[in-house]
Amino acid sequence: MQTELGPVLVLAGAGSGKTRVLTHRIAYLIQQNLVPAENILAVTFTNKAAQEMRERVQRSLANIPGQHTSTSKLWLGTFHSICARMLRLDADRLGFSRQFSIYDTEDQIALLRRILEEMFVPHEHLSANQARHRISKAKNGFIHPENYFDFYRPSQQEDVIARVYEVYQQRLRENNAMDFDDLLLKPLLLFQQYPEILQNYQRRFRYILVDEFQDTNRAQYIWLKALAGATRHLFVVGDDDQSIYRWRGAEVRNILDFENDFPECKIFRLEQNYRSTANILAAAHSVIVNNKNRMSKQLWTRREEGERVIVLAAANEYHEAETMHDKIREEFGRQSAEGRNYGRSFRDFAILYRTNAQSRLIEDVLRRNGIPYIIIGGLRFYERKEVKDILAYLRVIANPADGVSLRRVINFPLRGIGDATINKLEQFAQSQQITTFQAVERAAEIASISAGLRNKILEFHRFLNKYIQLKNTLSLPEWCNALVDDLNLIQQLKQEDEQERIENIRELMLAISEFAAQNPGATIDSFLERVALITDIDNWDTKGNAVTLMTLHSAKGLEFPIVFIAGLEEGLFPLLRGEENAQESDLEEERRLFYVGVTRAQEKLYLSYSQARSRYGNGTHHCYPSRFLAELDERLLKQAVVRRQRFYDYEDEPEPDTSMPVYEDESQEAGVVRPGRWVMHTSFGRGRIVSVDGSGDSMKVTVHFEDAGQKKILVKYGNLRLI
Repeated sequence: MQTELGPVLVLAGAGSGKTRVLTHRIAYLIQQNLVPAENILAVTFTNKAAQEMRERVQRSLANIPGQHTSTSKLWLGTFHSICARMLRLDADRLGFSRQFSIYDTEDQIALLRRILEEMFVPHEHLSANQARHRISKAKNGFIHPENYFDFYRPSQQEDVIARVYEVYQQRLRENNAMDFDDLLLKPLLLFQQYPEILQNYQRRFRYILVDEFQDTNRAQYIWLKALAGATRHLFVVGDDDQSIYRWRGAEVRNILDFENDFPECKIFRLEQNYRSTANILAAAHSVIVNNKNRMSKQLWTRREEGERVIVLAAANEYHEAETMHDKIREEFGRQSAEGRNYGRSFRDFAILYRTNAQSRLIEDVLRRNGIPYIIIGGLRFYERKEVKDILAYLRVIANPADGVSLRRVINFPLRGIGDATINKLEQFAQSQQITTFQAVERAAEIASISAGLRNKILEFHRFLNKYIQLKNTLSLPEWCNALVDDLNLIQQLKQEDEQERIENIRELMLAISEFAAQNPGATIDSFLERVALITDIDNWDTKGNAVTLMTLHSAKGLEFPIVFIAGLEEGLFPLLRGEENAQESDLEEERRLFYVGVTRAQEKLYLSYSQARSRYGNGTHHCYPSRFLAELDERLLKQAVVRRQRFYDYEDEPEPDTSMPVYEDESQEAGVVRPGRWVMHTSFGRGRIVSVDGSGDSMKVTVHFEDAGQKKILVKYGNLRLI
């Protein structure tokens, strides 16, 4: 914490107190007058971590006599929030207004779907979601449409993706919008095209600190090195053993090669763990040492040895869910040797899994037995239809060029303006080289639209204009409440007996009021930016008394007294897409993910696998225990319920009639029937899955369709298509 300036790499193992190191380093720099607060940039990956870091720095400074520095001067936030702040200042240099919209995944897919339709690209050849994923991968690698083929070999598929990428970027500009990846890419373009802007930031940021450095992608690392400039005052904290986001562009090589890029750097290792028992740490180490591409380190603790790791073998996934429930109940009834109850709460338990699809049966069992639970990574509050509809109004009024949001609200509430009419407006806009909003204003000029429809469109334009004028005269909460009242949404939903949706709208109004109270002078733009950059973990209620269910990716950075890791079977975890083509780097990423899961446990760890598992559309398959179970030091296992020779020997291929089921990696948003996914029905149109019941041929889904309302459908015969 008190080392001199210059590049520093802190290898901080799981639970070793890296946040404390970062916050004390910042406080030390300020206290010793080495760097003023306004000249420090600190970057994290979540808003929750940024807020925690800011509060800790403030407390550290408050304990220093005579120190009155406020953390408000610090540039402290996530990569995306810091970059968005830069772009709000200089977006006009790149051809955007400072009121640009930030498109989320759903907005991106909506835009890409229309582009693919216009280009007559069949869905089977390239879906909107596949295109979004490929474009995101290119952007994270700092690859632009014009240099796409410098990195990818030309082929029919790549030619299509390159053309879609080019048109997509053009449409984003026309909509005065950026996607999440653009928030990182555009500042780099600013630095390239306007060196004086980079020089100004280099003078401002005399010292840069980075949390979770192992999760940076190529674009982020280039951004950091550019800002560090000639002074090279870069203090990075990370753990290569916890690099688990390669699927979204993170490059573990950034941390492995840091010493090559900064030969003069000092390296410190934080190996004392303050979280887990000795047995849990030993179990984690016995697996992670099998990775060849890692920096040498081994965690240790002064905590007790603790209980050994428990392996649970279940007959199938139903039995697995029941067994985990039984163990939770059993833990509640346990007493210490002195006869005292351990005083467990439901919040002490976390069940982690590799894919979201695994949660359904676990949820069913917990719900049936009256155990409260919370899912991290389910349908977010701000993704609910009624909430997104209101937010789309805010976005159009803040940024009238936003055609994606305008398309969403032009017929909400129902005005009788259908898709055919909207298409004519968009075609007119393209022919006149104007925005769709301007086309709405000039609807009277479009002869192919009937007089009655033109009047409805112009009335909609007058409505938007009214609130564009009002936004500068009313406070943010007053303005939003007036808008919702004017739309008459609550009354309409009362007539439809949609109480939950009414409560969601009221909750949104409350969120806007709270934001305005916490941020004097709050604007529509600042609120929309806050919503766009929020993550699942930012909304996690740590005080709620419920079992936490989440994917292993979502569990990063969290800790729980008792952890279950479910589904430890070959083909599921490790989940290797195309086993025969899987690379060693794929397996090492999965092993790191297992390591992250194990090191979430403070006191007790359960590892579970099923001997058979159903897969939607593929029946029931025999399963082999994960190779990670075989890599565990068996001396650390308590009453192992399987013999060692029954762990999967991955040197031998399974017999064809007992081949392992194929699972999809949902971190890459592959097609899986689960709550939150969008579907298309031949009769009801587009809708979102609310819940899933049953499995196999008897699987039913409840879907809320945009036009037809809520329907329950038998999947096998339901004419549904995931989109």
